[in-house]
Amino acid sequence: MTPEDTIRSLRAALEQSPDNIPLRRHLASVLLGYGRAAEAEAELREALRVAPASDEVKLDLARAYRAEKKYSAAHVILDDMIQNDHEVARARVERARTLLAEGSVEEAVRQYRHAIDDDPEVADAELGERLGVSADDEMHAWEVVDGRVREGQESPDVASRLEPVRADIDFAGVGGMEELKADIRRKIIQPLLHPELYKAYGKKPGGGILLYGPPGCGKTHFAKATAGEIDARFLAVGIHEVLDMWIGQSERNLHDVFELARTNRPCVLFFDEADALGASRSDMRQSAGRQTINQFLAEMDGVQTNNDGVLILAATNAPWQMDPAFRRPGRFDRVVFVPPPDAPAREAILGILLRDLPQRDIDHRAIGKKTDGFSGADLRAVVDLAVELKLESAVKTGAPEPLTTKDLLAAAKKRKPTTAEWFRKARNYVLYANDDGLYDEIKPYLK
Repeated sequence: MTPEDTIRSLRAALEQSPDNIPLRRHLASVLLGYGRAAEAEAELREALRVAPASDEVKLDLARAYRAEKKYSAAHVILDDMIQNDHEVARARVERARTLLAEGSVEEAVRQYRHAIDDDPEVADAELGERLGVSADDEMHAWEVVDGRVREGQESPDVASRLEPVRADIDFAGVGGMEELKADIRRKIIQPLLHPELYKAYGKKPGGGILLYGPPGCGKTHFAKATAGEIDARFLAVGIHEVLDMWIGQSERNLHDVFELARTNRPCVLFFDEADALGASRSDMRQSAGRQTINQFLAEMDGVQTNNDGVLILAATNAPWQMDPAFRRPGRFDRVVFVPPPDAPAREAILGILLRDLPQRDIDHRAIGKKTDGFSGADLRAVVDLAVELKLESAVKTGAPEPLTTKDLLAAAKKRKPTTAEWFRKARNYVLYANDDGLYDEIKPYLK
């Protein structure tokens, strides 16, 4: 029997028994085996309509999404299962496979280790081999080399590689986004500029602010502009620079980074990729991960030090993955949504991107109107594509031609805003996990 014959016979059987979930799952499995993931997804979505509480169907659908490279959709399903204690160990294994497919090897290792700690029966020899993890491993740290994981050597001191700088930009250099600027002034800048007034009302300046939103929308840019607005030094740290493979070294790195900021106050200390550190401690069965989070929180609280004059900002694309302890008063108790640039901001970004390029009569406003929802990174991609198309023409004619509005509009038509995927994932949290109104600012962007 050919593959097509097998699929045809299964579909015929389903016509006679459309609510037969095992049969529909089997058809989806066969379709996946033949590389027909989109058809498998359609079958599983129908199965989920019939049996919305079936964890088996949800896991199968997550696998289909992974095969289609719809990683965000897979994560939403798996996040829901883990948060509701449904087949947690198996969901973590599937999450590890999805993360590995995305290239997030270190996080895949963490998820897989948690899964086999919860239930050794879910161990997958092939996946464990790819990740360099076995079910009886002792807890120790890893480094990633060529997509594989192995023991490594101690890394050099992190703080010695970092240097606080004077910010070369303030809000005047950020086009548009006036509501966001006003929000940052109210929540961040005014308490620092008028500490005596806030002190009279029992409010202490400083603390932490969490910036969240789609990738590529300028969270780092706004953090640096905030430092420029208050004439403070700016110290940017990627969480990946702090986390170390040796137990105890990550905590020392964190302490050194905070000390560097304290010795250069007033200082804006900015942590990018904060969700890599701030994942829920309930997800961290290993003591090393929990200890790193505890160290970060202790440094923020100033348990043994004084953080006056140090403003701590962090950026994340996934605030829903942050440990609730990070949101307590005195920590990241102020949350600021950084949306995609509005029309004036898009016009300003285009002006900067096109500034040094040959051009003729560019209508920035027209292009701005046609790029609703585009991030700054998306706009750069539009300009790059327009340049590539213009270069093809120039090679044929032997003479360079200036970019026009028509060229940029044509390039914009060929691209979709990458922010759309982030909003699709955020929609689930806005609708079903927004009891405290944290994500209310996202609602106007959901279409």
